[in-house]
Amino acid sequence: MKVSYIRVSSQQQSLEVQRESVMKYGVDKIFEEKVSGTSTDKREQLKQCLEFVREGDELVITRIDRLARSVLDLQLIVKQLMDKGVTLTSTEQPISTKDATSKCFLDMLGVFAELETNIRKERQMEGIELAKRKGVYKGGTQRIDVEEIKRLKSEGLGVTKIAKQMGIHRDSVYRLLKKVEV
Repeated sequence: MKVSYIRVSSQQQSLEVQRESVMKYGVDKIFEEKVSGTSTDKREQLKQCLEFVREGDELVITRIDRLARSVLDLQLIVKQLMDKGVTLTSTEQPISTKDATSKCFLDMLGVFAELETNIRKERQMEGIELAKRKGVYKGGTQRIDVEEIKRLKSEGLGVTKIAKQMGIHRDSVYRLLKKVEV
């Protein structure tokens, strides 16, 4: 069976081009989602796809960066597929896991996908830093009610109970308490 996984990073982007590409390849089933590819943690359709495929199947993608944006994630996915006896093929890049040369090229493309992500993050951080120096960027808006934390603390609640009651992480409570005590 030919199974496909397609992905774009945001809700505003379209999956249509990828869908058409894999359909031309003759896939039987498509798993698709609109979520960032920098991590596999929140990619439910990818998890379902990897659980769905079985020995003898072929996982079809359009490009490596649609599957993984880090070398580690790519290697873990490829290992999982190989352990199950599933091959990986890309419609737009001359790679697959069917032979050693293609597997090597697959690994190199994974390196470049990760590099692209890292460069984008560096540029973003440089832009934020410049905006901060110009006084344009002030950071995100305060989402946690510091006064509520102080009130709960004054009532004798501990950090864990405050965090649980407010639905936030304990580290946030510690950080904000430290900030208001200074």
